[in-house]
Amino acid sequence: MSNFKALLPAVTTFIFDYDGVLTDGSVLVDAQGEALRLSNVKDGYALQLAVKLGYHVAVISGAVCPTTVIRMHSLGVTDVYTGVPDKVAKLKEYMAEKHLDASQIVYMGDDIPDYRVMQMVGVPVCPADAAKEIMDICVYISHLGGGRGCARDVIEQTLKVQGKWMSDVAHYW
Repeated sequence: MSNFKALLPAVTTFIFDYDGVLTDGSVLVDAQGEALRLSNVKDGYALQLAVKLGYHVAVISGAVCPTTVIRMHSLGVTDVYTGVPDKVAKLKEYMAEKHLDASQIVYMGDDIPDYRVMQMVGVPVCPADAAKEIMDICVYISHLGGGRGCARDVIEQTLKVQGKWMSDVAHYW
């Protein structure tokens, strides 16, 4: 792994897979067939703070889950793409739309569908319980697992390096 923190001053954008990153990968199905996922409040705090501070924050997920969109929108994350069969194409589209360079992007993924898209960004990172193939291409592996604060970990480290972690807006949800 390269020097992860040396890459963080250029970051303007956080992109996350959902299942296995912002959740622990478990899916509960209720009696009506609705798939439910458990998310972490500390991840949520960091996501909404990044949005308030003006970072681009996005979710690119292959799964179709209406509750993913509801959860992300409740945190101010409006760039939520679900049911995405080709994450590479979606990332290219997003980068063009937002005028982003690869060096500006942290992408956190955990499994094989994230592999190629993670190779396109400047700061590929993953949770502690990611697939080995994903770990092998990351510049940073969080000590925390998916849905256990790994998104908070990478956002917090980035904001600390950039001197924005304990900003005035950090004290308010």
